[in-house]
Amino acid sequence: MKSLYSKIIFAVVMVSSIASCKKYLNVTPDNVGTIDYAFRNRNEAENYLFTCYSTLQQLQNPWLDGGFSTSGEIVFPGQNEINDTQGIKATGFNMMRGTQTSTNPGLNYWDGNEDGQAMFNAIRRCNTMLENIDKPIDLGDTEKRRWIAEVKFLKAYYHFYLFRMYGPIPITDVNLPINSSIEETRVKRKPVDSVVNYMVKLLDEATPDLPTQIQNQTQELGRITSLISRAVKAQILVAAASPLFNGNTDYAGLRNKDGQQLFSVQKDQQKWDRAAQACDEALKACLAAGLRLHTFIPTANMPANLPQELVNVLSFQTAITDKWEQNTELIWGMAPVFGFGKQERCIPRLNAAAALNINSAQGTFAVPIAEQELFYTNNGLPIEEDKTWDYRNRYTLQTAGTADQYYVHNGYETVKAHFKREPRFYASIAFDGGVWYGNGQLGDPANANYVQARGTTSFAGPKDGAHTNISGYWPKKLVNYLTVYNDRLSYEDFHFPLMRLSDLYLLYAEALNEQGKNYSEVLPYIDEVRKRAKIPTVADAWTATLSTNPMKYTSQAGLRQIIHQERRIELAFECIPGWDLRRWKELQTVMAKPMQGWSIFDDQSVNYYRPRNLFVPVFSTKDYLWPIKADNLAVNPNLVQNPFW
Repeated sequence: MKSLYSKIIFAVVMVSSIASCKKYLNVTPDNVGTIDYAFRNRNEAENYLFTCYSTLQQLQNPWLDGGFSTSGEIVFPGQNEINDTQGIKATGFNMMRGTQTSTNPGLNYWDGNEDGQAMFNAIRRCNTMLENIDKPIDLGDTEKRRWIAEVKFLKAYYHFYLFRMYGPIPITDVNLPINSSIEETRVKRKPVDSVVNYMVKLLDEATPDLPTQIQNQTQELGRITSLISRAVKAQILVAAASPLFNGNTDYAGLRNKDGQQLFSVQKDQQKWDRAAQACDEALKACLAAGLRLHTFIPTANMPANLPQELVNVLSFQTAITDKWEQNTELIWGMAPVFGFGKQERCIPRLNAAAALNINSAQGTFAVPIAEQELFYTNNGLPIEEDKTWDYRNRYTLQTAGTADQYYVHNGYETVKAHFKREPRFYASIAFDGGVWYGNGQLGDPANANYVQARGTTSFAGPKDGAHTNISGYWPKKLVNYLTVYNDRLSYEDFHFPLMRLSDLYLLYAEALNEQGKNYSEVLPYIDEVRKRAKIPTVADAWTATLSTNPMKYTSQAGLRQIIHQERRIELAFECIPGWDLRRWKELQTVMAKPMQGWSIFDDQSVNYYRPRNLFVPVFSTKDYLWPIKADNLAVNPNLVQNPFW
């Protein structure tokens, strides 16, 4: 069998050859001869199977995912600041600055414009595959069932991608014949609950015929498994039960032209019961298959007594960047042929050789100060709730000592905010004075690389318009510790995670809490994640001794806040918190404050550590859902626009 990944180029050619020239969502292409050829035998049909995967492969760049670029976790140089055009489409980042319009929506996955993929075309290809799967006479029944299941999953996932962005969408279950009337092609949006039920039905049909795990990893890694299908079902049902889609009165007026209500404005508590069951089933299936939260084991080329602080950091960092076949918690990752190829956007210059080689890495993915402040203290508490942590004076200066040397370089002056933080903070974010273990230097941990970012003369500081991090923080989590940036950039690729086991643990905890379960039933799933993070359990952290709000976790509302923050920390920069903030209806709160960074052009620490406004985000209630491009409403009068657009 040919590898999935060797067929990507072929798939792209096939996609272009069968695309319909008619501008509707679900019309069968008229080149029937080409379709007949595509299904004349098993090998040709397999080629077509991978055209169904091709859109998934083209989702490789996280900055083209609204959950990444519009989340407030990462900011990017704007048109009036630093113009960076080297390989990054800034469409999503610019939407935070107010560029979104219904005339020309950014990240338009409805039509495939403005750096979006044409999802309805992808769905149409899946339908074509299902309609013709019986034609190859040399295709065995077992393999046929698996292919059908894979395509049903992809079809559900492409609908889900659109659902998160647009809410109620047309369901494209079958392709219409090419001779369909104009009226037949003028599809309507379906109510939220109908779309959710349809996606879940496809996944339920697909799961039994999918393998639990990929046995032939050389040839098939990246193809869909039953674990992936179960996990995505849990994602869908948690989203459907969340405030954006469950009882959202903001959308009470969204109706089809015939008066059909598209959003139910009455909250349905049973949706959380359904979500909890799906999470439970997915989690049990993953654990039964041997998945466990990833931990780091020092390699032979590291010191035998690698300090525990660095082991803790690497356990979390490699949960994202380790090889798929070695990562015990990766349920689903981006296909191996597309390793995360933009580590250069996330890495600072760490030494003189890198500073002379600024063209290799731009480091322009910048983490705002507010995102840094989201991470817990070393007591596992929010920084503003920890009695032992000096929140009020967090921007005053402090010099690192030997007790801090594996997190902050010994003798380096930085702000108090960078001390006594949880290991995930040091694994996720690079900052001025922060230790960067790796980068080809695995010997003496006490002499590890560290970031020097103050002013234009520092290694990591601003050099020119195209190689500047505008906040002074880098998303370290998205760089493999084995990647080396010296006089050249040598990548150690990894596969961007789409679903990790820790995500599933926290989804289940959220669903249980929203069901109204006692906190004692919820905490074990949160604590499992916190245990790997090397921070105290929720109950041990929120005590009268440490916390200003010791009983917080005992109420549903308090535990909800804890779960939400835990998800935003654990899954930061993985395209997930941005969608979480939307479904929780909390993104508007995040966007209510200016995005800030440090005064990066100042070389003295007393001046560098002064927050400066990078820009004021533009976000209101209407921005929770994408607008449908206005042209579509003219072509299809049965479509209605999302509210407030």
